[in-house]
Amino acid sequence: MKKVVVIGIGIFGFNLVKELYESGMEVIAIDKNKDMVQEIADFSTKAIVSDGLDRNILESLGLRENDVVVVSFGEDLAASTLITLHLKQMKIRDIIVKAPNVEYKQVLESVGATEVIIPEKEMASKVARSLISPNILDYIPLAADYIIGEIAPPAAFQGKTLADVHLRSKHNINVIAIRDTLTDTVRMVPPNYVIKDSEILIVIGKSRDIDRIQ
Repeated sequence: MKKVVVIGIGIFGFNLVKELYESGMEVIAIDKNKDMVQEIADFSTKAIVSDGLDRNILESLGLRENDVVVVSFGEDLAASTLITLHLKQMKIRDIIVKAPNVEYKQVLESVGATEVIIPEKEMASKVARSLISPNILDYIPLAADYIIGEIAPPAAFQGKTLADVHLRSKHNINVIAIRDTLTDTVRMVPPNYVIKDSEILIVIGKSRDIDRIQ
């Protein structure tokens, strides 16, 4: 089984470890704060009191190339950079690092981070998107202004088939699947499927086209 190691147990790191562990994944939490480690111990496979900068500790974990390490130090760029370098030298393929801004992101990517996340920026974007387009419940940004989004079907769509609403021809939007909010199940559906008010459309298209569906 793939192992996930989270170094730095702040608010972000704590919630990440807990959610991964509760989903059944093997998760190791590392922090030099003993109190934080004790707090996360019941929500992780293993919790270690240690300075994540110690390469000997990292090597003692028996990490394999396909394991994932998340570095969640926030604004300590020096620490995040050094750990990323250690992990790169250890040939870890997936190194995810939390950063406070784009400048830090560029530095971390240059030393080997495979993904850099800026939680505050990403959350701000989601809040802004929800205010701009309240019908878009959630989304994943793709290249060239395309997104995969979840939208509540407008009243004009309800009771009609997917073919009737002409999303592809009129709006340049493709329906990938339908999510039923009552059963929380996702399924592929045919063009003659009738849209219900209890369902969410999972669509792909340009954000400006999805914005127009009200």
